[in-house]
Amino acid sequence: MDDRFFKDLKIKIHKVIMAVYDVTADFPKSELYGVVSQLRRAIVSVMLNLVEGFGRRKPKVKLNFFEISYGSLKESKYLMYLALKRGWLSKESYDNLFGLSDEIGAMLWSMIVGLEKDVGEN
Repeated sequence: MDDRFFKDLKIKIHKVIMAVYDVTADFPKSELYGVVSQLRRAIVSVMLNLVEGFGRRKPKVKLNFFEISYGSLKESKYLMYLALKRGWLSKESYDNLFGLSDEIGAMLWSMIVGLEKDVGEN
């Protein structure tokens, strides 16, 4: 993985984080400790686990953090869908967030698959 790829991935994740914080500001106040909190924590976890994994030396440890990052992304995508179905998120915002999340997911997945080959896991 080259530095440009990693930088592009971090930029995309940061963009989604900022957008999630923006849209969740308009969610019902009754969801502040529910979906709002969970979605924000999940999407920030994508970045935190990515950068923590990147800072690790051992490939198996890196792989673990990247897989956690990917799992947090999947969690956040469901929460976005739930918000859409509850009417808290517009279709346009959902499509934007979901599309960018798909790009991030593909990038994370390529990192995971590459590391699995390096460490001999399938």
